Amino acid sequence: MSPRDRSGGLDGVLVVAKPSGPTSHDVVGLVRRLSSTRRVGHGGTLDPFAAGVLPVFLGRATRLVEYHLGASKRYRATICFGETSTTDDIDGDRTTIEGPPVTRVAVKAALAGMTGPLRQVPPVYSAVQIAGRRAYQMARAGEAVELAPRDVVMHELTLLEWDDTDPARPTAVVDVACSAGTYVRALARDLGARLETGAYLGALVRTASGGFRLEDAIPFDVLREHAADGPAGIARVMLPIDAGLEELPHAPITEDEIRRLGEGLITAPKTPLVPRDAPLVLAVGPDGRVVAVCRAVSGALHPHKVLAERPATAGRPDARVAPDARVAPDAG
Repeated sequence: MSPRDRSGGLDGVLVVAKPSGPTSHDVVGLVRRLSSTRRVGHGGTLDPFAAGVLPVFLGRATRLVEYHLGASKRYRATICFGETSTTDDIDGDRTTIEGPPVTRVAVKAALAGMTGPLRQVPPVYSAVQIAGRRAYQMARAGEAVELAPRDVVMHELTLLEWDDTDPARPTAVVDVACSAGTYVRALARDLGARLETGAYLGALVRTASGGFRLEDAIPFDVLREHAADGPAGIARVMLPIDAGLEELPHAPITEDEIRRLGEGLITAPKTPLVPRDAPLVLAVGPDGRVVAVCRAVSGALHPHKVLAERPATAGRPDARVAPDARVAPDAG
């Protein structure tokens, strides 16, 4: 299988180990330049000060980003007590809070009480939109920001390290497994409130995003080393476009069935579907490449998003991409 899409750019997934400092958009720009690929997007924003797993999608893989955005995340969060922050993290203006001493026992008990479904108010310095404006833009302008709480799930909250060398300013390192859409900055803020003191996020590393793990991610310096060989060097460390979606059913189909899906037609594959009914199925062509995302209904494939290019026919120019194809924007 070729890692290149038909436009000449690369076609697949890069799991990047983002360092603290650059934005997620900066990472996308770097990958776009190094890979000579126009269509590039990422699978969930990391704040500039945060580091860790950032899946980056190239070529046809950009059209699958939406199926990754709801994946659970895992973080290693450093939470600092005794102060609040205007941004709920280390980059904001901080205010000392006089409260009761914070202990390891109290932190573990509070974390246990925050595990499970939660209603969480996003930080005022966030990208949440209010009447078409970003909350952080309003906050920077000195305007009052009122954000509605959202439903999130804290799957696991585990205290990994505790440092009370300075009893007035103890710190905790917490393993956080949570649903998509969770703000770990808000978790730190709310943990401090539960303990009747202040708290903010001092550091953050995303250790997993769906099926992508930090131990498998590519650091910037390694990425640049591969890029010394041009796009072919980047291609060597890329994953297939369906990386991270391995748990979805995969249905082998023929060239004629690809054509039918490309024309928006419901298709009953020659190879029986397993399962016969599923909300998402990846249709795979004879060359092993994913060509469409479908719904399976009673053993037939209903096209939802067709990735394969439609061949030119008499009286019709080369369509290049199926009618529903769009360039996926940078996620987040």
